[in-house]
Formats: sequence, structure tokens, C-alpha cells
Amino acid sequence: MISFKQTGNFSKLTKFLERVKETVRLGNLDKYGKEGVTALSSATPIDSGKTAKSWYYKITNKNGVVSISFYNSNIQNGVNIAVILQYGHGTGNGGWIQGRDYINPVIRPVFDKILEEAWKEVTKL
Repeated sequence: MISFKQTGNFSKLTKFLERVKETVRLGNLDKYGKEGVTALSSATPIDSGKTAKSWYYKITNKNGVVSISFYNSNIQNGVNIAVILQYGHGTGNGGWIQGRDYINPVIRPVFDKILEEAWKEVTKL
């Protein structure tokens, strides 16, 4: 006859498995972060190339909610150049330079891939 007796709980194992699960998800977001930066960089209108090279992303995990955000660090005189390229801006002599929607068309497919992967994960049998 073989018998087993277990005392205590599996809280350490559970914590470990939750961290592994989060790491896998964060790793997937890291992949999409890099893909998003590449897409944004390639679509950014180029004059000097500084704005195109200034894209980066951050992954945050707060209260169990993981998010990915994209940023551009090219700030000139307090103005984010990526934003004025997107939405337009006034000139020093009262003119207006029309913006160009270059962000949404290239970042949408990245978000769609994240959504597709999340949906597959949720609907696994």
C-alpha cells in the first residue's frame, strides 16, 4: 500500500506559475513593442531623421492590467515633433502646416495582432 500525505499549501508554486504566466505575456508584448517602434519609425516623415529614430515603448503592469504605450522623445522648444507632424501646426508667420495621419495606419495592424493573439489565448480549449 502506498499513501501520500501533504501538509501546507501550494502558494509558492502558485506565485511562481503566475510570474511565469505574466512573463510570457510581457514577452509577447515586448515583441509587439519592437514591431510597433519599427512600424512607426518607418512611417515617420523624415527631414533630419531624428523623430523617426526617437520612437520607444513602455510596458506597464499595474494591478494586474498590462498595457503597452508608444512614445516619441523628440521634443523641440517644448513641442513633441511627432505630434505636430500627425496633427499639424501653426508657423511663425501665421500660416498652417497640415498634419499627416501617419501613426494610426501603421500602429493599427500591431494592435490588431495583439488583439488576435489575446483572443486565441482566451478561447483555447
